[in-house]
Amino acid sequence: MKRRAKTFTISAVAEQFDVHPQTLRLYEREGLLKPSRSEGNTRLYTDNDLERLELILSLTRDLGVNLAGVEIILNMREKMDAMQREFERFFDYLQAHAEELSRFTEAPPPEAGALIPISRVNRPVPVKRRTVGSKSR
Repeated sequence: MKRRAKTFTISAVAEQFDVHPQTLRLYEREGLLKPSRSEGNTRLYTDNDLERLELILSLTRDLGVNLAGVEIILNMREKMDAMQREFERFFDYLQAHAEELSRFTEAPPPEAGALIPISRVNRPVPVKRRTVGSKSR
């Protein structure tokens, strides 16, 4: 049986965080918070919503960040979290296939004759000469 997540109403959250309910509605209008809704259309805040609200209030109250700045910071955090998850998936893939990948990084034995050394020669770059009667720009 699936457990229901603990949720809080707007009045309980407003009281807990010492903010006016209109402030929470504003944060929702601005897209900073996205509480779920009950069948009766009551806002229901989860623990994740409360953590996000704590961050918003810390940014606005303690650091003086305006709501546009808060939105940018929250979006950047989400992108960083996604990049972190992607990096972890890639690292897990590398660990799972390390032995297989190591075969590609080992140099072939010299007797295999697969590689031919090439020496680079520094040649002067040809310079176009102007002909008599041509106009210079």
